[in-house]
Amino acid sequence: MSASGGTRAIVAALGANLAIAASKFVAFAFSGSSSMLAEGVHSLADSGNQFLLLVGGKKAQREATPQHPFGYGRERYIYAFLVSIVLFSVGGMFAIYEGYEKVRHPHQLEHWYWPVGVLAFAILAEGFSFRTAIKESNQLRGKLSWSQFIRRAKAPELPVVLLEDFGALIGLVLAFGGVGLSLLTGDGVWDGVGTVCIGVLLVLIALVLAAETKSLLLGEAAGIEDVRKIEAATVDGETVTGLIHMRTLHLGPEELLVAAKIAVRHDDTAADVARAINAAEARVRAAVPIARVIYLEPDIYSAAEATKGPDPEATPGGPNPHATDH
Repeated sequence: MSASGGTRAIVAALGANLAIAASKFVAFAFSGSSSMLAEGVHSLADSGNQFLLLVGGKKAQREATPQHPFGYGRERYIYAFLVSIVLFSVGGMFAIYEGYEKVRHPHQLEHWYWPVGVLAFAILAEGFSFRTAIKESNQLRGKLSWSQFIRRAKAPELPVVLLEDFGALIGLVLAFGGVGLSLLTGDGVWDGVGTVCIGVLLVLIALVLAAETKSLLLGEAAGIEDVRKIEAATVDGETVTGLIHMRTLHLGPEELLVAAKIAVRHDDTAADVARAINAAEARVRAAVPIARVIYLEPDIYSAAEATKGPDPEATPGGPNPHATDH
């Protein structure tokens, strides 16, 4: 993902949400609408989330240290995970609680034109933010559907902003419905029902974000296209005659670790093998520039060994050869 593209989307969303949050709190103060209060807290939580994404992007740029030799690229995943927690707790749970209280103790809306006017303004501002996120995402999405893009994106910022903005627009429609029904029926219960619906929506979005960022935190392999490029670039057919097995891991959105066992000829000298490894690394970096860390282990290819597949005892997460049965 283009870091600048993600930053543009975050800044656009941050500016929109700060303005929207202020207007919603003003509308709540004049009308007493719980939907406005829930939406104000929602926009405030979104603003805090975008600030967290900006902080994570900044911290991820730090140089590697002896204690963290692979750098700090995963800081972006950690802060994106924090966003899901904030959205769940501050946004979703607060809205559900506020809506529940309003359903139990409804009251008539005052100065109805405040919430209606603010909702109209908020829809326009959120629409601008959502349009910016879509524009930046389309540069990277390619032929992927939106759900595939959110699931496969290695950079968390754009999926987070997309889901937040989408949830915000749906939440505004729900708030509009709650306020509108309260005005039409004269029953403030509908305002509370709309607030509860907003809370449920935020909780669902937070759970989706948590699941996706958890997968990134655990460590995801390179995408299918990048894996194919790496495989093709590694083998030259002369000194490197084949690829025995390979593992890839994202150290961050724009940093990839590649570890592979390559097949060389049995009569190659150490100097030949060293040159072949250096050349293979150069080809891989040219084909996939985000492949920053590459480890290639030479071995003599054996058809009989190859048919056995990877050794599960040598695979992280595989059987422990020292474990005892209980």
